[in-house]
Amino acid sequence: MLWRVSMGIAAAQLRYRRRQTLVSTLGVALGVGFFVATSALMSGSEQDMVKRLLDNAPHITIKDEFREAAPQPVFIAFPQGAVTLTNTKPREYLRGIKNHGAMVEELSRQPGVVAEAALMGQAIIRYASKDASAGIAGVDPEKERFLTTIESDMLEGSLMRLKTASQGIVIGQGMSTRLGLGMDDLATVVSPAGLVRRMKVVGIFRTGNLLLDEGQAYMLIKDAQVLLDKPFIANRIRIKIADPDVAEEYASQLESRWGYRTESWQEVNRDFLGLFIVRNIITYSIVGAIMAVAAFGIFNIISTVVMEKRRDIAILMSMGFRAGDIERIFLVQGAFVGLIGMFLGWGLGLILLQMLGTVEITVPGLMDTQKLPLEKGPFQFGVGGAFALVSAVVAAWFPARKAAAVRPVDIIRGAT
Repeated sequence: MLWRVSMGIAAAQLRYRRRQTLVSTLGVALGVGFFVATSALMSGSEQDMVKRLLDNAPHITIKDEFREAAPQPVFIAFPQGAVTLTNTKPREYLRGIKNHGAMVEELSRQPGVVAEAALMGQAIIRYASKDASAGIAGVDPEKERFLTTIESDMLEGSLMRLKTASQGIVIGQGMSTRLGLGMDDLATVVSPAGLVRRMKVVGIFRTGNLLLDEGQAYMLIKDAQVLLDKPFIANRIRIKIADPDVAEEYASQLESRWGYRTESWQEVNRDFLGLFIVRNIITYSIVGAIMAVAAFGIFNIISTVVMEKRRDIAILMSMGFRAGDIERIFLVQGAFVGLIGMFLGWGLGLILLQMLGTVEITVPGLMDTQKLPLEKGPFQFGVGGAFALVSAVVAAWFPARKAAAVRPVDIIRGAT
């Protein structure tokens, strides 16, 4: 019964200051609505970019290099030597991963792991007096289709035609347009060593990534070894695992095992992924500022009511209301504003998500026009609602404590 009376008093006091209540409620609703929209946009774009990174590249790459330069023999022979040797010339060695076939076979035996030995290099692709620099990827088509999405991104031809066509090459749509090079045309491919080969276009792909579509070409690893004059050599082992989230730990184990520099997709894109953290901090800071302003509005309303209703509070306490009951009345007012603001904010968030879902943009570096990636999940709504309720109740708590500390005798006697 007393609880119902407290609720009625709280509602009456909010109606008494209708305009201030409306402003504070709208402040909470704006904070929740913009939090839902911006959080869905940020989270969706982050997931979309990470998915692109994972789809277009292997999770782990073993390279034919070492993380730290090998020490000179003289420093190994005399580690405590008093003489300093400067201007030493590093010993040159034949690049390539030793025993790459055995390494690939061992990795492929592990469940959920796809491994491929590849040869990467650079070349010039020439056609009709036009030249284009390209990254050459000598691959095994059977495994490449599990490592990247290149097979599903084919517009014409097939990655598997590399196995049946003599001297075949697969290029991106950007390079095809740039050189005027179409299916079954013969392109001249020139290596940095000056070797020249005539290769037939057996496939054209489009990933949506400008760097790949204009600057990447695929061929059989044996053709790449001949073109780059590196017979029987592979300088990369490309790996895909079942759970990409553990790629960093798995890469560390492989580097400890074989010594070659092993990079996970997280390490390669660490700077890029770090931008997501900065971006999320900025987003939550802005939304937090909006919620703080709304909380100050709630604090202002309830503080004013407490100041104006000190005599009424004293009368209530003289009628038998305890300090906890008085405190509850004002906390209920803050919770009312927070709840109504939360529901209004959810509605505003849904409207903003619908509007953002219709926007089409062209992202720099990508060729296709696309819609904004949005993650429409319960997380954004739950966090936004919780943030609104907590900030509203905390804003009401301080004046509620002040109201509970009123001494009825002093008020009725006219003391301040």
